[in-house]
Amino acid sequence: MSKRAVLEVIALDAEDAVAAQAGGADRLELVTDMAADGLTPSRETFAEIRAAVDISLRVMLRLADGFSAGDVDTLVRRARELREAGADEFVLGFLDEAGGPDLAAVETVVGALDGCRWTFHRAIDRAADRDALRKQLADLPGLDTYLTAGSAAGVDEGLTTLLTEAARSGEPGYEQQILVGGGLRLDHLPRLKAAGVDAFHIGGASRPDGWSAPVSAAAVARWRAAVDD
Repeated sequence: MSKRAVLEVIALDAEDAVAAQAGGADRLELVTDMAADGLTPSRETFAEIRAAVDISLRVMLRLADGFSAGDVDTLVRRARELREAGADEFVLGFLDEAGGPDLAAVETVVGALDGCRWTFHRAIDRAADRDALRKQLADLPGLDTYLTAGSAAGVDEGLTTLLTEAARSGEPGYEQQILVGGGLRLDHLPRLKAAGVDAFHIGGASRPDGWSAPVSAAAVARWRAAVDD
């Protein structure tokens, strides 16, 4: 039997998490403040969500909008607090002023994760050189996923890049799973799945009434059915 594709849903609180799991999500990305494109949630919010659902949780490590690491000491402290609360999967990604990976910041934060699995998020879509970034990060412990739309403008613009990178799966720097998200629509799925992409990330698509409303279990179920089709 083939392994089913991953469906990851953004959750802001326990209500979102319960609805996403009911709809068939495999994993949640936990964030706060979507006006800033998703920042690190509190330890208390993580604990509430962890108590409410039993699926995988990836917790965002980001202090401010954008792709600069900012205060790395604070990031490390927040990561350690979340680890103490039971978090064991994370999301992060920082660029330097030249558009390359901020290796010093990434390595410092990853060092606080004790080998936990983590996603390098859509900072890759703002990188000056995607291929170089992948190869520079390839040997970091725990890195198993890239969240990407293929372009900073979203999946419509990045689809060709996504298909090209999927075709390179297993090459040096391309061993990590591609998790497609960022303007992803249901009509993108057939081409992505045909290319071997097996992980999908949704935020607004799980909230038909907008970000001021909770995740809809029915909306997630529609995506689950399409991903599994």
